Amino acid sequence: MRSKDIFVTGNGQLQVCQCFREWDFLRENYRLYRFLTEVEDILNTTEDEYAFLPKIRMLVRQLITNSYWLQTQYLEPGNKTGTSVKLLYDELGFPLTVQIVTFLPGVTSTIHNHGTWGVVAVLKGQEKNTFWKPTNTIESKDKSEYKNNIELVGEQIIFPGDIISFTSDAIHCVEAMGDEPTVTFNIYGETNSSMRFEFDSITHCARRF
Repeated sequence: MRSKDIFVTGNGQLQVCQCFREWDFLRENYRLYRFLTEVEDILNTTEDEYAFLPKIRMLVRQLITNSYWLQTQYLEPGNKTGTSVKLLYDELGFPLTVQIVTFLPGVTSTIHNHGTWGVVAVLKGQEKNTFWKPTNTIESKDKSEYKNNIELVGEQIIFPGDIISFTSDAIHCVEAMGDEPTVTFNIYGETNSSMRFEFDSITHCARRF
């Protein structure tokens, strides 16, 4: 079965996009610095997430196809949180976050958005993404909290080789599935903190995250 490329939007809808054969992405000496330069070049040409996310997904697939060292870069999850994050690149003024995230089986995130676009590739294990859409948003006076009903839209389990991308307003939660830790390669744009929220499906509140 071919790996999947998935695109998720703010209404919780997902599109399974065309995915090419692995050997179409083979390149000699394709390294992280080249990947980051090519991502930056794409972002400099357009601010339209619908236009640049498919291109960045292809670059991520190119990177994970040619850079086996990514498979070895994860940290063991902490006993208390069940998660770990390894930052792969950090430069003052560079507007991208590039990291390897590890979840122990059964660990579930909060329901959240990222306040920016994101692309996530599964390197090991399985990850269930559950998608939501917002309804009837009411802002509080201090703008720190919103009454925000969210509606469950669907879910998708992604496997090694699958890549999923999100627009800035996409809402989801993730759960590590299976019997082994889930390891993912993640790249995000520059976060707009005023637009990043954590959602509670019981109290219908959205708080800055």
